[in-house]
Amino acid sequence: MMHEDTAQRTGKWLVLGASVLGWLFAGVQLALMPFAALTISKDLMGSSFTAAGAGSWFAAYSSITMLGAATGGIVFGSMGDRFGRAKGLAWSMICFTLFGTLGYFVKSQEQLLFLRFMVGLGVGGTWPNGVSLLAEYWAQVSRPALAGLMGAAANLGILLLALLGKGYPVTPGTWRSVMLMTGSPLVLALLAWWFVPESPQWLKAREEKKGPAPGMPLRELFRPPLLRTTLLGIGLGAIPLLGAWASSKWMLPWADEIGGAVNPGYKAVTLLYWATGATLGGLLGGYAGKLLGRNRSYALISLCACAMNLFIYTQLRPLERVFLPAVFMQGAVSTMFFGWLPLYLPEIFPTRVRATGMGISYNSGRFLTAAGVMAAGLLIQWFHGDYAKVGAITGLVYALGVPLIRWTPEKDEKILP
Repeated sequence: MMHEDTAQRTGKWLVLGASVLGWLFAGVQLALMPFAALTISKDLMGSSFTAAGAGSWFAAYSSITMLGAATGGIVFGSMGDRFGRAKGLAWSMICFTLFGTLGYFVKSQEQLLFLRFMVGLGVGGTWPNGVSLLAEYWAQVSRPALAGLMGAAANLGILLLALLGKGYPVTPGTWRSVMLMTGSPLVLALLAWWFVPESPQWLKAREEKKGPAPGMPLRELFRPPLLRTTLLGIGLGAIPLLGAWASSKWMLPWADEIGGAVNPGYKAVTLLYWATGATLGGLLGGYAGKLLGRNRSYALISLCACAMNLFIYTQLRPLERVFLPAVFMQGAVSTMFFGWLPLYLPEIFPTRVRATGMGISYNSGRFLTAAGVMAAGLLIQWFHGDYAKVGAITGLVYALGVPLIRWTPEKDEKILP
């Protein structure tokens, strides 16, 4: 009995470490191109570099990563329901770290574009498998705390990238080395494959033969009685993703364009402020859902994120004294969604299709995000490279969260279905 108790405790910490660290390093990959795309374009485009052209490549990198993540969330989420959350998590991590490392060797923007799609595949699968594994293995622990950890993890990864960029500036001569650094968690991914235990809930469902046959989770999710739940989940996941990628991420090239000429490290400082606020916001999102209720908290986060975004893009400019504190606040508010989603989404899907349902809910919005970012790329050209106007317009998407949440059921169960 003592040996069994020790094994269970060890398993819990392995699950916690793999889930949180996996999503943390996925956050590094998500932030890498918004942070370094302009510098990479200067190197790979050479004498043909223009601000408008670099803006188009920035949009392309963001869109292709979103498309990869949307696809990966479905593919690796289904693997998690069919073969186990631990294996789905490990394969996802191997995918994004391996292809992230290969970015060191690219010779063209097109080659890097393909690799970022593959990185996106792994990133998209990490979240649903990590959250499902964590929620099911730590079922007796405060779920708002676990949701907050997952909400903060990716943003902590962005914070680490900002610190790296501040101490090791990303230049046309150093960005390849940064690719190698961000791919180093490949070792962690391999360890996760061998040592992370499987979810006891998933194992029980498989033993009782309540799980669907291979290939069935998608069919079950897109027909009654789960169809409405799936569609609502997609909407709830899409709004914060659209807001973050079609609006918030334009702050970095905007800060680089205006502040970079005076202070080459200004974009790293901007990302540092945003990521610090985002880490705090992710931690608090789960608690907000518990204290205020799932529906009310989502509506308030939506309104505040929209207001902060409009304030920054219409009233401020990089290098102004208030700009960085406002970026901190915007990061804190807009990322509370990502602590809220790990709390709410596991509650609305049963064990047999949980990873697939969460993967679809969280990542299908990335298809819309990819289209939104490409549209924002066209807006950049339309407004002649004015990042502020693009950010102000696209940030209005946050307001859609208020009417959408009225259609969702209020969920406060402490036990997962």
